[in-house]
Amino acid sequence: MSSVAVILAAGNGKRMKSKLPKVLHPVIGEPMVLHVVEALKGAGIEKIIAVLGYGAGQVEEVLQGQADFVYQNEQLGTGHALLQALPKLMEYGGGECLVVCGDTPLLAGETLVQLRQEHLDKNAKATILTAMMEDPTGYGRIVKEKGRVVSIIEEKDAPPEVLCLKEINTGAYCFDIEWLKNGLNQLKPVNAQGEYYLTDVISYLVSEKQMVATWTVQDPFEAMGVNNRVQLAEAHARLKRQILREHMLNGVTIVDPASTFIGPWVEIAQDVVLEPGVILEGKTIIEEDCTIGPWTRITDCRIGRGTQVRQSILSESSTGEECQIGPYSYMRPGCILESNVKVGGFVEVKKSHVDQGAKIPHLSYVGDSQVGKNVNIGAGTITCNYDGKNKYPTIFEDHCFVGS
Repeated sequence: MSSVAVILAAGNGKRMKSKLPKVLHPVIGEPMVLHVVEALKGAGIEKIIAVLGYGAGQVEEVLQGQADFVYQNEQLGTGHALLQALPKLMEYGGGECLVVCGDTPLLAGETLVQLRQEHLDKNAKATILTAMMEDPTGYGRIVKEKGRVVSIIEEKDAPPEVLCLKEINTGAYCFDIEWLKNGLNQLKPVNAQGEYYLTDVISYLVSEKQMVATWTVQDPFEAMGVNNRVQLAEAHARLKRQILREHMLNGVTIVDPASTFIGPWVEIAQDVVLEPGVILEGKTIIEEDCTIGPWTRITDCRIGRGTQVRQSILSESSTGEECQIGPYSYMRPGCILESNVKVGGFVEVKKSHVDQGAKIPHLSYVGDSQVGKNVNIGAGTITCNYDGKNKYPTIFEDHCFVGS
């Protein structure tokens, strides 16, 4: 697989009506540009160049360590954006490169593999990822003669006979790098917007009688760009359904999919039951035979086999096997529960280690504490360990009984 790709992520996304850069708006809990990065990694990409512009500093923070950065200081079109990446591309040598947009979170790695394979099979200098749309409004149209690509015409520049075409440009390409360089160096802002269009590289290649191929994605929604909040919600809903379906096919019972949210990095074992209103986020791991919910939120936690969590919030913590949590428990970051621990109703635990068989059944606060084996902390107990300046640990040794 080609090891180089460019993500175009410089636009400000005016239609989002937001100060947040468009590519950082979250889809199923993650900035949409990270979904694009994951698709590229899934396609075997090793080196990624991100073209940044509006909100560059914010985007850098999200992509740090995952991409090299180049900058488009003026928003002069997609061709101008890719031109900023050309020196870095040439450093990586010849061959092919993928070009994708940072606002296409539904794009799959397998589709990019197929795109490049078509590029190689056809010995093309450029291959366009296209889609067939019943309503192609907003997209550039693919113009062909006798099955061969002639040009891509942006909607705002298209005459009526082109607007009726259904095959659209998704904004993803595979290019021969040398021919891409030649095409970019020929670009001129001759369109209605005064911009340098990447699509004009295709016209250049056609004029040079070079092969331009297409690969049509099977699911047109995969190519959907996110340009406003409505499309953001549509992308979220589609990815959410896809993730839930995969977990159910892998042996997870989801009682009410409509009210259940599972993030993209969550791992769930077989025979887990998710009741209505469950939210699982971050790098959460749920081991087998657990029952989660109803109305429970778990973020970046590991939940041990056979544990029950009801109507509770857990964050950056872990449990052993056969624990009982809830209802209305709050486990804050840094909690470690060993096996057969009970954290009951209206209990808050923070940055504490609770050993095997211990119970905190109800109405208690336990923070910065070591709770020994088989300890029973009765109702109304609090660990008051802050003197206004320093926090001190509280230690309950094995088999203690504390509280009412």
